[in-house]
Amino acid sequence: MHGGISRRRLTATGLSSLVAAGALAGGIVAGTAGASDHATPRAAQPITIGISLSLSGDFSADGQAFQRGYELWANDVNRAGGLLGRPVKLDIVSDASSPTQVVTNYQKLISIDHVSLLFGPFSTLLTVPASKIANRFGYALVEGAGGAPAVFANGLHNVFDVSLPVADNLVQFAKWIASMPASVRPKTAAYPTSNDPFTEPQLPPAEKILQAAGVKTVYSKVFPAEVTDYTPIADAVAASHAQVVVLGSVDVPTVSSFIQAFAQHGLVNRLLGGVGLAALERNWLGSPTDALAAVGVTFVYSLVGVNTLIFVTGMATIDPAIYEAGKLDGTSWLQSYVHLTLPMLRRYLVFTFVITTISAFSALFSLIYTMTGGGPNYGTTTIEFFIYQQAFGTGAFGVGALLGVVLFVILVSVSAVQVYLMRRSE
Repeated sequence: MHGGISRRRLTATGLSSLVAAGALAGGIVAGTAGASDHATPRAAQPITIGISLSLSGDFSADGQAFQRGYELWANDVNRAGGLLGRPVKLDIVSDASSPTQVVTNYQKLISIDHVSLLFGPFSTLLTVPASKIANRFGYALVEGAGGAPAVFANGLHNVFDVSLPVADNLVQFAKWIASMPASVRPKTAAYPTSNDPFTEPQLPPAEKILQAAGVKTVYSKVFPAEVTDYTPIADAVAASHAQVVVLGSVDVPTVSSFIQAFAQHGLVNRLLGGVGLAALERNWLGSPTDALAAVGVTFVYSLVGVNTLIFVTGMATIDPAIYEAGKLDGTSWLQSYVHLTLPMLRRYLVFTFVITTISAFSALFSLIYTMTGGGPNYGTTTIEFFIYQQAFGTGAFGVGALLGVVLFVILVSVSAVQVYLMRRSE
């Protein structure tokens, strides 16, 4: 599974204490290594933190997100007075997601830029060589996205990881599954994972816990990280009929690809095949039209429960004597429904219409994020998902904020219509 929020967010509170400790050690090194440190009093100098990030290449999306996180942290710390009474300055260079370039970058940051402290790059793949360079020069390396066992297998004591140990990421999930009553606990599990040093260590502890709870492993395979077509792998997982799938992945697109491939083996296709309509089977998330329809059906289904509850509540407020009077007048069940029930449920109809409309604008995010990721070809990108993509995908926070205001105005307008219609119905 992906590391999720624990890999992507650096909180000022959680990181400050580690950085302060590392800054002391790094500051001493900088004080003896750089001639510029002797030119002016230390109190007047900023604490320069060197960072190599993947601003391009395979890890660019995460690298750019980390850059924004580091910058937000530095601004927050400086507003609070800095570290050890000194302002923080970030020296960020791009490693293009290359292990070779990350080594060159940290050598430059230490030997030429004479930074005081080092923050780690994104991914275990880059953190391993970076930690060796930092250790060679006696620098502390604070990192939040390289917590795989491979980082600490070298026995270095200069690496400080601010995230949960990677190998424990799935432990609580596995314990939750194991704690389920036997009657509802999954009986079988599949463990596909990419051959990435971040994902592979997470699955064995989870598999061990689940096996001890009686969950049988029916599929366990490592696939190359360079795979672009996940259909054969997903087909094999689906063919195993595993009741729970623990997927080792480092990015959302991989998860989305598996979900789309699993969709071909879903209930709808099974029903079609069972009634002799196999020709209609398809990847329901593979085209813009089908994906939009699939999301729409799922969204409608998710609202059936609450809307039914509202209508049942409304029906309970209707006086049965009204129907008795209608029967005396000779009305049929259809006439009673059209001329008695619907008019008396008008307020409830308006209310459900309004909340459904608002939900369509604001509550589709989770479905789209997990089912399609806005694709394919932006076929399921709604306004709230587009806001997310702009603000947190590309870093265009201004555009995201503007669109958020537009969405707010739309929702306020819909609410105003609701109030107007409900007053008219009184």
